[in-house]
Amino acid sequence: MTYNDNFIKACRKEQVDTLPVWYMRQAGRYDPDYRKIKEKYSLLEICQQPELAAEVTMMPIKKLGVDAAILYSDIMNPVASLGVDFDIVKDVGPVIHTPVRTAQDVERLRPIDVDKDLSHIIQTIRILDKELEVPLISFAGAPFTIASYLIEGRPSKSYIRTKQLMYSEPTVWFALMEKLGDMVITYLRAHIAAGAKAVQVFDSWVGALSPADFQMYVLPTMTRIFKELADLKEPKIYFPGVSSGELLPYLKDIQADVIGLDWRIPISVGRGRVGERFAVQGNLDPYILTAPMSVIEQQAKAIIDEGIQQPGYIFNLGHGLFPEASLEKLKDLTTFIHTYSHSVLTKQAEKSGV
Repeated sequence: MTYNDNFIKACRKEQVDTLPVWYMRQAGRYDPDYRKIKEKYSLLEICQQPELAAEVTMMPIKKLGVDAAILYSDIMNPVASLGVDFDIVKDVGPVIHTPVRTAQDVERLRPIDVDKDLSHIIQTIRILDKELEVPLISFAGAPFTIASYLIEGRPSKSYIRTKQLMYSEPTVWFALMEKLGDMVITYLRAHIAAGAKAVQVFDSWVGALSPADFQMYVLPTMTRIFKELADLKEPKIYFPGVSSGELLPYLKDIQADVIGLDWRIPISVGRGRVGERFAVQGNLDPYILTAPMSVIEQQAKAIIDEGIQQPGYIFNLGHGLFPEASLEKLKDLTTFIHTYSHSVLTKQAEKSGV
Protein backbone atom coordinates (compact mmCIF):
# COMPACT_ATOMS: atom_id res chain seq x y z
CA MET A 1 0.00 0.00 0.00
CA THR A 2 1.10 3.56 -0.62
CA TYR A 3 1.26 6.12 2.15
CA ASN A 4 -2.01 8.06 2.49
CA ASP A 5 -1.14 11.73 3.09
CA ASN A 6 -4.56 13.27 2.38
CA PHE A 7 -4.83 14.37 6.01
CA ILE A 8 -1.52 16.26 5.86
CA LYS A 9 -2.48 17.85 2.53
CA ALA A 10 -5.77 19.07 3.97
CA CYS A 11 -3.98 20.48 7.05
CA ARG A 12 -1.82 22.50 4.64
CA LYS A 13 -4.84 23.62 2.59
CA GLU A 14 -3.64 21.69 -0.45
CA GLN A 15 -6.02 20.15 -2.96
CA VAL A 16 -7.21 16.58 -2.30
CA ASP A 17 -9.39 14.30 -4.41
CA THR A 18 -11.00 12.68 -1.36
CA LEU A 19 -11.70 14.30 2.00
CA PRO A 20 -9.68 12.92 4.89
CA VAL A 21 -11.57 11.76 7.97
CA TRP A 22 -10.61 10.66 11.46
CA TYR A 23 -12.61 10.63 14.68
CA MET A 24 -11.70 11.94 18.10
CA ARG A 25 -11.53 8.99 20.53
CA GLN A 26 -11.50 6.66 17.53
CA ALA A 27 -9.41 4.14 19.51
CA GLY A 28 -11.83 3.40 22.28
CA ARG A 29 -14.82 1.99 23.99
CA TYR A 30 -17.18 1.62 21.01
CA ASP A 31 -14.93 -1.21 19.71
CA PRO A 32 -15.69 -4.67 21.20
CA ASP A 33 -12.06 -5.75 20.74
CA TYR A 34 -10.88 -2.74 22.69
CA ARG A 35 -13.37 -3.50 25.46
CA LYS A 36 -11.85 -6.99 25.76
CA ILE A 37 -8.41 -5.45 26.25
CA LYS A 38 -9.85 -3.10 28.87
CA GLU A 39 -11.12 -6.12 30.82
CA LYS A 40 -7.45 -6.96 31.46
CA TYR A 41 -5.78 -3.55 31.59
CA SER A 42 -6.63 -0.02 32.65
CA LEU A 43 -6.07 2.91 30.29
CA LEU A 44 -2.85 3.84 32.07
CA GLU A 45 -1.64 0.23 32.02
CA ILE A 46 -2.20 0.06 28.25
CA CYS A 47 -0.22 3.28 27.82
CA GLN A 48 2.66 1.75 29.79
CA GLN A 49 2.96 -1.07 27.21
CA PRO A 50 4.14 0.40 23.89
CA GLU A 51 3.31 -2.63 21.74
CA LEU A 52 -0.22 -2.81 23.15
CA ALA A 53 -0.78 0.96 22.93
CA ALA A 54 0.38 0.84 19.31
CA GLU A 55 -1.99 -2.04 18.59
CA VAL A 56 -4.95 -0.11 20.02
CA THR A 57 -3.92 3.01 18.06
CA MET A 58 -3.97 1.02 14.82
CA MET A 59 -7.33 -0.70 15.36
CA PRO A 60 -9.45 2.07 13.78
CA ILE A 61 -7.15 2.27 10.76
CA LYS A 62 -7.76 -1.38 10.01
CA LYS A 63 -11.44 -1.45 10.96
CA LEU A 64 -12.75 1.93 9.81
CA GLY A 65 -10.38 2.96 7.04
CA VAL A 66 -9.76 6.42 8.49
CA ASP A 67 -7.04 8.69 7.09
CA ALA A 68 -5.10 9.39 10.28
CA ALA A 69 -4.30 7.62 13.51
CA ILE A 70 -4.38 9.38 16.85
CA LEU A 71 -2.05 8.15 19.54
CA TYR A 72 -3.73 6.03 22.19
CA SER A 73 -2.94 7.99 25.32
CA ASP A 74 -4.58 10.39 27.75
CA ILE A 75 -4.16 14.12 28.23
CA MET A 76 -3.19 13.46 31.85
CA ASN A 77 -0.17 11.26 31.06
CA PRO A 78 2.46 14.04 31.00
CA VAL A 79 1.12 15.46 34.28
CA ALA A 80 2.65 12.48 36.11
CA SER A 81 6.07 13.82 35.17
CA LEU A 82 5.29 17.06 37.00
CA GLY A 83 4.87 15.12 40.23
CA VAL A 84 1.06 14.97 40.26
CA ASP A 85 -0.48 11.75 41.60
CA PHE A 86 -3.73 10.84 39.81
CA ASP A 87 -5.92 7.96 38.68
CA ILE A 88 -8.30 7.60 35.75
CA VAL A 89 -11.43 6.37 37.53
CA LYS A 90 -14.07 4.46 35.56
CA ASP A 91 -17.20 6.53 34.85
CA VAL A 92 -15.56 9.55 36.50
CA GLY A 93 -12.36 10.53 34.68
CA PRO A 94 -9.13 11.98 36.09
CA VAL A 95 -9.06 12.15 39.89
CA ILE A 96 -6.21 14.13 41.46
CA HIS A 97 -5.20 12.90 44.90
CA THR A 98 -3.75 16.27 46.01
CA PRO A 99 -5.32 19.13 44.03
CA VAL A 100 -3.20 22.13 43.00
CA ARG A 101 -4.73 25.22 44.62
CA THR A 102 -1.99 27.37 46.18
CA ALA A 103 1.21 29.10 45.19
CA GLN A 104 3.12 26.40 47.05
CA ASP A 105 1.32 23.68 45.12
CA VAL A 106 2.32 25.31 41.83
CA GLU A 107 5.92 25.76 42.97
CA ARG A 108 6.16 22.04 43.73
CA LEU A 109 5.36 21.08 40.12
CA ARG A 110 8.54 19.79 38.49
CA PRO A 111 9.60 20.45 34.90
CA ILE A 112 8.51 17.62 32.62
CA ASP A 113 11.16 14.95 31.93
CA VAL A 114 9.98 13.04 28.87
CA ASP A 115 13.00 10.71 28.62
CA LYS A 116 12.85 9.68 32.27
CA ASP A 117 9.12 9.51 32.92
CA LEU A 118 7.40 9.10 29.55
CA SER A 119 9.72 6.91 27.50
CA HIS A 120 6.90 4.37 27.02
CA ILE A 121 4.89 6.96 25.08
CA ILE A 122 7.87 7.86 22.92
CA GLN A 123 8.46 4.18 22.20
CA THR A 124 4.81 3.79 21.16
CA ILE A 125 5.21 6.66 18.68
CA ARG A 126 8.36 5.09 17.24
CA ILE A 127 6.58 1.76 16.72
CA LEU A 128 3.68 3.48 14.99
CA ASP A 129 5.99 5.57 12.81
CA LYS A 130 7.38 2.34 11.36
CA GLU A 131 4.06 0.52 10.94
CA LEU A 132 1.44 3.08 9.95
CA GLU A 133 0.52 3.92 6.36
CA VAL A 134 -1.41 7.01 7.45
CA PRO A 135 -0.15 9.99 9.48
CA LEU A 136 0.04 9.69 13.26
CA ILE A 137 -1.46 12.54 15.27
CA SER A 138 -0.13 12.92 18.80
CA PHE A 139 -1.69 15.28 21.29
CA ALA A 140 -1.57 17.16 24.55
CA GLY A 141 -4.17 18.68 26.81
CA ALA A 142 -4.17 22.48 26.78
CA PRO A 143 -3.16 24.30 29.97
CA PHE A 144 -6.67 25.49 30.88
CA THR A 145 -8.18 22.04 30.52
CA ILE A 146 -5.35 20.37 32.45
CA ALA A 147 -5.54 23.10 35.10
CA SER A 148 -9.27 22.49 35.53
CA TYR A 149 -8.55 18.88 36.54
CA LEU A 150 -5.60 19.79 38.75
CA ILE A 151 -7.53 22.47 40.62
CA GLU A 152 -10.97 20.85 40.84
CA GLY A 153 -9.49 17.45 41.66
CA ARG A 154 -11.83 15.72 39.21
CA PRO A 155 -14.07 16.57 36.23
CA SER A 156 -16.38 19.52 36.86
CA LYS A 157 -19.37 21.13 35.21
CA SER A 158 -19.04 24.54 36.88
CA TYR A 159 -15.24 24.95 37.19
CA ILE A 160 -15.91 26.97 40.32
CA ARG A 161 -12.55 26.35 41.99
CA THR A 162 -10.72 26.92 38.71
CA LYS A 163 -12.39 30.26 38.14
CA GLN A 164 -11.99 31.21 41.79
CA LEU A 165 -8.22 30.75 41.52
CA MET A 166 -8.12 32.51 38.16
CA TYR A 167 -9.98 35.57 39.43
CA SER A 168 -8.68 35.71 43.01
CA GLU A 169 -5.04 34.67 42.59
CA PRO A 170 -3.99 35.75 39.09
CA THR A 171 -0.29 35.53 39.95
CA VAL A 172 -0.73 31.88 40.96
CA TRP A 173 -2.89 31.25 37.90
CA PHE A 174 -0.33 32.61 35.46
CA ALA A 175 2.47 30.71 37.19
CA LEU A 176 0.45 27.52 36.65
CA MET A 177 -0.24 28.44 33.03
CA GLU A 178 3.49 29.01 32.51
CA LYS A 179 4.41 25.59 33.86
CA LEU A 180 1.68 23.79 31.93
CA GLY A 181 2.60 25.68 28.76
CA ASP A 182 6.22 24.53 29.16
CA MET A 183 4.94 20.98 29.66
CA VAL A 184 2.91 21.03 26.43
CA ILE A 185 5.74 22.49 24.36
CA THR A 186 8.36 20.01 25.61
CA TYR A 187 5.99 17.04 25.35
CA LEU A 188 4.85 17.74 21.79
CA ARG A 189 8.35 18.52 20.53
CA ALA A 190 9.43 15.12 21.84
CA HIS A 191 6.49 13.46 20.06
CA ILE A 192 7.40 15.04 16.74
CA ALA A 193 11.05 14.10 17.16
CA ALA A 194 9.92 10.48 17.71
CA GLY A 195 7.85 10.41 14.51
CA ALA A 196 4.45 12.04 15.04
CA LYS A 197 3.29 13.65 11.80
CA ALA A 198 0.88 16.17 13.37
CA VAL A 199 -0.06 17.34 16.85
CA GLN A 200 -3.38 18.41 18.33
CA VAL A 201 -3.87 20.47 21.47
CA PHE A 202 -7.16 19.59 23.15
CA ASP A 203 -8.76 22.43 25.11
CA SER A 204 -11.90 20.49 25.85
CA TRP A 205 -13.38 22.75 28.53
CA VAL A 206 -12.13 26.25 27.68
CA GLY A 207 -15.58 27.03 26.25
CA ALA A 208 -16.62 27.48 29.89
CA LEU A 209 -14.92 30.89 29.79
CA SER A 210 -16.26 34.17 28.47
CA PRO A 211 -14.39 35.61 25.47
CA ALA A 212 -12.90 38.34 27.68
CA ASP A 213 -11.64 35.82 30.24
CA PHE A 214 -10.26 33.57 27.52
CA GLN A 215 -8.42 36.53 26.01
CA MET A 216 -6.94 37.56 29.36
CA TYR A 217 -6.25 34.30 31.19
CA VAL A 218 -5.68 31.66 28.50
CA LEU A 219 -4.89 33.09 25.07
CA PRO A 220 -1.37 34.37 25.97
CA THR A 221 -0.32 30.84 26.91
CA MET A 222 -1.89 29.28 23.82
CA THR A 223 -0.19 31.90 21.66
CA ARG A 224 3.17 31.05 23.25
CA ILE A 225 2.70 27.31 22.78
CA PHE A 226 2.09 27.55 19.06
CA LYS A 227 4.78 30.20 18.60
CA GLU A 228 7.35 27.91 20.20
CA LEU A 229 6.28 25.00 17.98
CA ALA A 230 6.21 27.09 14.81
CA ASP A 231 9.68 26.05 13.64
CA LEU A 232 8.45 22.46 13.22
CA LYS A 233 7.01 21.63 9.80
CA GLU A 234 4.40 19.19 11.11
CA PRO A 235 0.81 20.54 11.19
CA LYS A 236 -0.51 21.81 14.51
CA ILE A 237 -4.21 21.64 15.41
CA TYR A 238 -5.96 23.57 18.15
CA PHE A 239 -9.32 22.22 19.25
CA PRO A 240 -10.93 24.69 21.68
CA GLY A 241 -13.49 22.12 22.73
CA VAL A 242 -17.23 22.30 23.09
CA SER A 243 -19.26 25.51 23.22
CA SER A 244 -16.25 27.51 22.03
CA GLY A 245 -17.78 29.28 19.02
CA GLU A 246 -17.61 32.70 20.68
CA LEU A 247 -13.87 32.25 21.29
CA LEU A 248 -12.98 31.62 17.64
CA PRO A 249 -12.43 35.28 16.61
CA TYR A 250 -9.64 35.50 19.20
CA LEU A 251 -7.63 32.73 17.53
CA LYS A 252 -6.75 34.62 14.36
CA ASP A 253 -3.14 35.26 15.36
CA ILE A 254 -2.12 31.93 16.87
CA GLN A 255 0.42 29.98 14.81
CA ALA A 256 -1.62 26.83 14.43
CA ASP A 257 -2.51 25.34 11.05
CA VAL A 258 -5.93 23.84 11.80
CA ILE A 259 -8.79 24.86 14.09
CA GLY A 260 -11.22 22.20 15.29
CA LEU A 261 -14.91 23.14 15.48
CA ASP A 262 -17.64 21.62 17.60
CA TRP A 263 -21.10 20.88 16.20
CA ARG A 264 -22.71 24.06 17.50
CA ILE A 265 -21.21 26.25 14.81
CA PRO A 266 -21.48 25.72 11.04
CA ILE A 267 -18.23 25.22 9.12
CA SER A 268 -18.75 28.41 7.09
CA VAL A 269 -19.36 30.48 10.23
CA GLY A 270 -16.33 28.96 11.94
CA ARG A 271 -14.16 29.77 8.94
CA GLY A 272 -15.45 33.32 8.94
CA ARG A 273 -14.58 33.75 12.61
CA VAL A 274 -11.04 32.35 12.50
CA GLY A 275 -10.07 33.72 9.10
CA GLU A 276 -8.91 32.14 5.85
CA ARG A 277 -5.39 31.32 7.04
CA PHE A 278 -6.51 28.14 8.84
CA ALA A 279 -7.74 24.78 7.70
CA VAL A 280 -10.73 23.62 9.73
CA GLN A 281 -11.71 20.28 11.21
CA GLY A 282 -15.08 19.01 12.37
CA ASN A 283 -17.87 18.96 13.17
CA LEU A 284 -20.57 16.27 13.13
CA ASP A 285 -22.45 15.92 16.43
CA PRO A 286 -21.15 12.55 17.70
CA TYR A 287 -24.60 11.62 18.99
CA ILE A 288 -25.99 11.64 15.46
CA LEU A 289 -24.50 8.14 15.40
CA THR A 290 -27.58 7.02 17.37
CA ALA A 291 -29.73 7.86 14.32
CA PRO A 292 -30.59 5.71 11.28
CA MET A 293 -27.83 5.61 8.65
CA SER A 294 -29.91 7.67 6.23
CA VAL A 295 -30.04 10.53 8.76
CA ILE A 296 -26.31 10.25 9.50
CA GLU A 297 -25.49 10.44 5.79
CA GLN A 298 -27.83 13.41 5.30
CA GLN A 299 -26.08 15.40 8.02
CA ALA A 300 -22.60 14.32 6.90
CA LYS A 301 -23.42 15.36 3.33
CA ALA A 302 -24.46 18.85 4.47
CA ILE A 303 -21.20 19.26 6.40
CA ILE A 304 -19.11 17.95 3.49
CA ASP A 305 -20.86 20.29 1.03
CA GLU A 306 -19.97 23.20 3.31
CA GLY A 307 -16.45 22.02 4.03
CA ILE A 308 -15.33 21.54 0.43
CA GLN A 309 -16.19 25.11 -0.54
CA GLN A 310 -12.53 25.92 0.25
CA PRO A 311 -9.36 23.83 0.44
CA GLY A 312 -8.35 22.85 3.94
CA TYR A 313 -11.14 20.77 5.41
CA ILE A 314 -10.88 17.59 7.51
CA PHE A 315 -14.02 15.66 8.44
CA ASN A 316 -14.31 14.81 12.12
CA LEU A 317 -16.79 14.83 14.95
CA GLY A 318 -17.46 17.91 17.05
CA HIS A 319 -16.24 15.99 20.10
CA GLY A 320 -15.15 12.45 20.94
CA LEU A 321 -16.83 9.14 20.26
CA PHE A 322 -18.95 7.70 23.06
CA PRO A 323 -19.09 4.05 24.20
CA GLU A 324 -22.50 3.32 22.68
CA ALA A 325 -21.44 4.39 19.18
CA SER A 326 -21.84 1.71 16.52
CA LEU A 327 -18.70 0.31 14.91
CA GLU A 328 -20.70 -0.65 11.82
CA LYS A 329 -22.17 2.83 11.46
CA LEU A 330 -18.70 4.35 11.76
CA LYS A 331 -17.45 2.07 8.99
CA ASP A 332 -20.39 3.04 6.80
CA LEU A 333 -19.96 6.74 7.60
CA THR A 334 -16.25 6.62 6.70
CA THR A 335 -17.05 4.94 3.40
CA PHE A 336 -19.78 7.49 2.68
CA ILE A 337 -17.45 10.43 3.41
CA HIS A 338 -14.79 9.05 1.08
CA THR A 339 -17.18 8.07 -1.70
CA TYR A 340 -19.34 11.17 -1.67
CA SER A 341 -16.48 13.66 -1.29
CA HIS A 342 -14.47 11.97 -4.05
CA SER A 343 -17.43 12.22 -6.41
CA VAL A 344 -18.03 15.90 -5.69
CA LEU A 345 -14.34 16.89 -5.72
CA THR A 346 -13.78 15.04 -9.00
CA LYS A 347 -16.66 16.94 -10.61
CA GLN A 348 -15.27 20.22 -9.24
CA ALA A 349 -11.85 19.44 -10.72
CA GLU A 350 -13.34 18.52 -14.10
CA LYS A 351 -15.37 21.71 -14.17
CA SER A 352 -12.35 23.88 -13.36
CA GLY A 353 -10.13 21.98 -15.79
CA VAL A 354 -7.69 20.80 -13.12
